[in-house]
Amino acid sequence: MSATFVGMPGFPEFPSFPEAAHEAVRDKTLRGNLRHATHTIRAKRAKAVAEVSDWAALREAGRQIKDHTLRHLDRYLVQVEEAVTAAGGTVHWAVDADEANRIVADLVKRTGEREVVKVKSMATQEIGLNEALEAEGIHAYETDLAELIVQLGKDRPSHILVPAIHRNRGEIRDIFRSEMSAWGRPAPEGLSDTPAELAEAARLHLREKFLRAKVGISGANFVVAETGTLVVVESEGNGRMCLTLPETLISVVGIEKIVPTWRDLEVFLQTLPRSSTAERMNPYTSMWTGTTGQDGPSTFHLVLLDNGRTDTLADQVGRQALRCIRCSACLNVCPVYERAGGHAYGSVYPGPIGAILSPQLRGTGSEIDASLPYASSLCGACYEVCPVAIDIPEVLVHLRERVAQGGQATRGGNKVVLKPAKGHAAERTAMRAARLALSHPGLLRGGQRLASRTRRFHPRSLPGPGKAWSGTRDLPALPAEPFRDWWQRTHAERGGQGGKDGAK
Repeated sequence: MSATFVGMPGFPEFPSFPEAAHEAVRDKTLRGNLRHATHTIRAKRAKAVAEVSDWAALREAGRQIKDHTLRHLDRYLVQVEEAVTAAGGTVHWAVDADEANRIVADLVKRTGEREVVKVKSMATQEIGLNEALEAEGIHAYETDLAELIVQLGKDRPSHILVPAIHRNRGEIRDIFRSEMSAWGRPAPEGLSDTPAELAEAARLHLREKFLRAKVGISGANFVVAETGTLVVVESEGNGRMCLTLPETLISVVGIEKIVPTWRDLEVFLQTLPRSSTAERMNPYTSMWTGTTGQDGPSTFHLVLLDNGRTDTLADQVGRQALRCIRCSACLNVCPVYERAGGHAYGSVYPGPIGAILSPQLRGTGSEIDASLPYASSLCGACYEVCPVAIDIPEVLVHLRERVAQGGQATRGGNKVVLKPAKGHAAERTAMRAARLALSHPGLLRGGQRLASRTRRFHPRSLPGPGKAWSGTRDLPALPAEPFRDWWQRTHAERGGQGGKDGAK
C-alpha cells in the first residue's frame, strides 16, 4: 500500500527542520505571537483540566479505547460501512491522497456545482484537497475563521487548533482589507483590528457562501461504529451551517477516527474540549447519521482515508500516534514549537505530534522527515498533557533509531525499503565509536584513563558546530580517575572488609 502525503500543498518543497527553524527563530514578531497565544491557551487548559477529579481515569480510558479500536480496526471499519449504508449514505475507500481527491472531485462535478463550503478539516489539508479541486475548476471556501485568514492570506496553517496562530490582529485586519474584495465582498470601510469587528467582517463575508452553496465538505472528529454516526465539534457555528444547509455533504475521514460505541464517545467529549479550547463542552457538537430525507443534506458520502495509516499501524511503537484526537495540547507546551512555529515542520501536522505522525504517514525518506524526530528536547511535557497518553518522546527516540540505522522507511507495495538519511553522518560515526568502545572493555578502560589524566587540558566549550550547544552550558568536568580505578583502589585499601562489603 503506497502513501501519498501532501505536506504543504501549493508551496515549494520544504527544507529540513533545523534549516527552517533557523530562519523562524529570527522572526521576533512570530515568536511574540506564538509565545502569547500558546501561554494563554495552556494556562486556560490547565485550569479546565484541574476541575475534573477523574482526569487521570478519563485519560487512561481514552488510551484503552483507542488501542482497542486500532487492534480491531478491520472489524470496526466494516461495521461503519454497513451502518452508514443502512442509513442512506454511500461509503468510498481511498488508499491515498490522489484517490481521495479524485473521488471528491468526481462527486462534486456530478452535482454540476463549481463551489463548495468546507468545515475545518485536517484530513483534507493532509491530502491537498483544495488545490486538487481548484485544478478541476471547483473553488473551496474555508469557513472556519482561522482557516479563512490562512486562505485569504495565501498562507499555510501553523497550528492544529488555531491555524493562524502566527498572525496578530493587525496582520489579520490587513489581510481582510486587501483580499476580501477578490472574493466578491470587500472588507467594511474603516475595519479595525478589534476581535469583534474582525469576526463580523468574516461573518458578513461568509453568509452568502453558506446560503448559496449546494455542496459541503467536512472531516470528522469521531465516527461511531455501532450507528455510523459522524461527529464534528467546533466553537464558531460555521460547521453547523456547512453540515446542514447544503444538499450534498461529503466527509473525508481518516480510518483511525473510529470509536466503537456511543459510550466510548462520551469519554472523548469530556477530554477533547478541555484539552483543546479549555472549554467544559464544545459550543457546537454536530452529529449526523446518513440522510433523513426531511432535514439536512439529501445526499451523504463518506470517504474513508488510509494514506499511510495502515503502514503506521504495523509499527508497534509508532502506532500510538494514531490515537491522536487533534487537540493540539502538545503544541501549546512544547518549547521547540513555541520558538520555531508550525511552518518549520513542513507539514499540516506541526509540533510534537507532527514530528512523529508526518514521517510515518509520508514514509518518504526525505530530508525533512529524517530531521523531524530530532525536533524535540525530549522534555516530556507533550506526554504529560496528552489526553490519550501518547508517549511522544518514546516514539521520537524510536524514529531517531530508525534514522540512525539507515534512514526513513519508503513503501513500495507492501515492502519496506530503507532509504539513507542525510544530515546525520556525525551521529552515526559517534554511535559506531561508542559501540566499539563498549564492546571492548580494555579499550574503554584505556580511553577513560586517558580522558581523566588529560582533563585539565579539556575545553569548557565545544569548537566548530558544537558551539551552538555549549554556548549556553559548560561541558561536564571529568573526574580525577575512572570509576573502575576508584573501585579497585578502595577495594584494595579495605582488604578483606572490602571483600565482604562487595559480596553483600
